[in-house]
Amino acid sequence: QVQLVESGGGLVQPGGSLRLSCAASGSMFSRAAMAWYRQAPGKQRELVATITWSGGDTRYAESVKGRFTISRNNAKKTVYLQMNSLKLEDTAVYYCNGKVGALDSWGQGTQVTVSS
Repeated sequence: QVQLVESGGGLVQPGGSLRLSCAASGSMFSRAAMAWYRQAPGKQRELVATITWSGGDTRYAESVKGRFTISRNNAKKTVYLQMNSLKLEDTAVYYCNGKVGALDSWGQGTQVTVSS
């Protein structure tokens, strides 16, 4: 199984940047497809970005394409979400997710608030 802990959230002004990190423990991380989701108040959780176990394929929600970048370092068992040109509507709790076969793991979330 994969245990996940997110960090890097905070308060940032519109147009600013943040980098989220998701540290994993467990032996299966290098085989896990990883993703970032987010959930804004009163809204459903939505998929933001995904990355394959090798890092060779990444996908993004239309709303973040060109602004966010997902990456991973399997040696460090960490996945990242670089967020640039942040907008007010990016405000949400961001969750890290890992899938290996039937195993589906979630972190506790980290708050990102974009406000002037």
